[in-house]
Amino acid sequence: MGSAPLTKQRVRELEKFAAQIRLETLKEIKTLGFGHIGGAASVIELLAVLYGEVMNIDPKNPKWPQRDFFVSSKGHAGPSIYAALALKGYFPVSQLATLNQPATNLPSHCDRLKTVGIDMTTGSLGQGASSACGIALGNRLSGIDNKTYLVLGDGELDEGQVWEMALFASHQKLDNLIAFVDENKKQLDGYTKDINDLGDIAAKFAAFGWDAQYVNGKSIEAIHAAILRAQKVKGKPAVIVLDTIKGQGYPFVEEQFSNHHLRFSDEDHRRAAEQIVELETTLAHWEAR
Repeated sequence: MGSAPLTKQRVRELEKFAAQIRLETLKEIKTLGFGHIGGAASVIELLAVLYGEVMNIDPKNPKWPQRDFFVSSKGHAGPSIYAALALKGYFPVSQLATLNQPATNLPSHCDRLKTVGIDMTTGSLGQGASSACGIALGNRLSGIDNKTYLVLGDGELDEGQVWEMALFASHQKLDNLIAFVDENKKQLDGYTKDINDLGDIAAKFAAFGWDAQYVNGKSIEAIHAAILRAQKVKGKPAVIVLDTIKGQGYPFVEEQFSNHHLRFSDEDHRRAAEQIVELETTLAHWEAR
């Protein structure tokens, strides 16, 4: 996949892909009437860059051993991950309407035994971090030249298991592991600074021996440039802390304090419907260019 800086045209294409993911994610959750919309929204630009440009993957051969692996330790971001997978052709987009429904293959949290394209079952916070570390080490021992990409929530960093992983990955010099922290500044029940202040997350990882960057998590260009730099790091794992907003790109979600999980009110349904029309109009304009 792409290893050079993005052209302006490619940035626009990835911004379009992010808008498509955002549209399909909102449709999923609106159809269900509730869901983990806050944290699913704040990683959409990252997903657009990873699935649209960076990761070496083959939707027609999802178990290809040489592929790059993706682990979202914050497994409740599933709705946006499913949207990205469907848009890439892992399964029909129409299947997104079954999110968290009986007998679905798209459960609330990511499950590799149910969803094509999911590399690791996640949702019990902290455990995905260890899983990604194990995948990276296992692939290196097997002589596979690939990357493992890990997504952590900022509230998830309260889990001690994350820091055990950070120490182990550094000790093992896992330069095939690139982690992202979605610093949307909220967790389930409030602001991270009020519940367990994380301070400078990048500095903490750096103290554990990681290469660490802090970037604008709303910018396709900034995310991509940070990944290119992280891919060149040798002898240590890399982390990219993303400055994001919980509910990113959905004004009616961003405005609500408790937006980790929303059960849609009538007003939420109305504003979500308006947002869907806006996104569809924007995408139609892109197609007409």
